[in-house]
Amino acid sequence: MKIRFFYSIIVTVLMMNGCDKAPTSPSQDFYLVFGHFFGECIGETCIEIFKIENGKLYEDTLDYYPGYNNLPHNASYVQLSNDKYEKVKYIPDLIPNELYSEDAIVIGQPDAGDWGGLYLETNKTGKKEYWLIDKMKNNIPEYLHAFVDSLDDAIQKLQ
Repeated sequence: MKIRFFYSIIVTVLMMNGCDKAPTSPSQDFYLVFGHFFGECIGETCIEIFKIENGKLYEDTLDYYPGYNNLPHNASYVQLSNDKYEKVKYIPDLIPNELYSEDAIVIGQPDAGDWGGLYLETNKTGKKEYWLIDKMKNNIPEYLHAFVDSLDDAIQKLQ
């Protein structure tokens, strides 16, 4: 009986140690492209697209409107300062898991009423995925509301 109890304790300890894994970091191939776009707009801030990759932040200099017919987004990036990266480095951690289950590439009606849209692209799941997301919360699933607010806030910090 004592031997069985001893083995039970050893198995329990081994199982507990097996569950105590270090958090996995994103693969080296991971990147996140995010930004906003407004069609009825004039000026540099109408289309702002950024990329987080390998601990660095980049800004798209082409400023092409990311419409449904030209996806994924065509960009040319320049690296921004580490200070700017520090302001938004948390964004990849905020992507709702439900987004990866979406069947649609276009969620809501981005920029349909001149209220703008958001562009998001990632390869977190090992393949390139991208979405155009409406900024009008009435047109998108509730799980995206806080994420849309966080993206808007991050883009404002970078302007």
